[in-house]
Amino acid sequence: MATYLDRILSDHRESASSDVRSLDGLIAQARSAPPARGFDLALRGAPMGEPAIVAEVKRRSPSRGDMAADLDPAQTAEQYALGGAACLSVLTDVRYFGGSVDDLVAARGAVSVPVLRKDFTVDARDVCDARIMGADAVLLIVAALDNAELADFHALALEIGMDALVEVHDEAELERAVAVGARLVGVNQRDLTTFEVDSERAVRMAPLIPGSVTRVAESGISGPPDASTLVKAGYHALLVGESLVTAGDRTAAIKALRGVGTGE
Repeated sequence: MATYLDRILSDHRESASSDVRSLDGLIAQARSAPPARGFDLALRGAPMGEPAIVAEVKRRSPSRGDMAADLDPAQTAEQYALGGAACLSVLTDVRYFGGSVDDLVAARGAVSVPVLRKDFTVDARDVCDARIMGADAVLLIVAALDNAELADFHALALEIGMDALVEVHDEAELERAVAVGARLVGVNQRDLTTFEVDSERAVRMAPLIPGSVTRVAESGISGPPDASTLVKAGYHALLVGESLVTAGDRTAAIKALRGVGTGE
């Protein structure tokens, strides 16, 4: 039986197979884009003991359905920035998450913080498209890529001037991420085959991540207690979506997450 991830990747790979655009042309276009804002640098810039928050612009998910279907991406980005978000993550997958390139462009245009293109990268053209549309970082999901793709896409992202958030779910995937020289690793606590959350996964994985790597915990972060646990485990940043887009006061929700260890 096909999983969520199987179906999503199948659709994205089918779309990529019909893309006849020149890769060389896209690389040249990506290289000529304005400089990226420095996603990894922003995450490393958070005060000691305080997590850098990567706040997600997210309308829906395959498992939960609509969460904030009518959100205004620019307004949401402004609310996040007011709360002190270090970076944004914007879904651009249309079919499964209700996102779009327009959402990313609008969100990034409304704030000065760096933005991650959150999507299923399966082709080198996807990496170039992320930079061309204005993203400062691209997501590379280890479970979705073979070793050659992971290495090539990671190298390409750096070549065209942006960061790559390499997402892992277990020890074997972490080894593959480290092998390609990933400097920015996200541990996703959501199983992409079942979409169930294991809220202890990031804590278990933390000691295995090299000290030189920027550590990001993803999914299943609902409030300050979760944030506190992850900061104590050694994470520099938290990528938070559902609990922020559904919050009555998104600005206050981010401030609450950032209050860990600050005495606020």
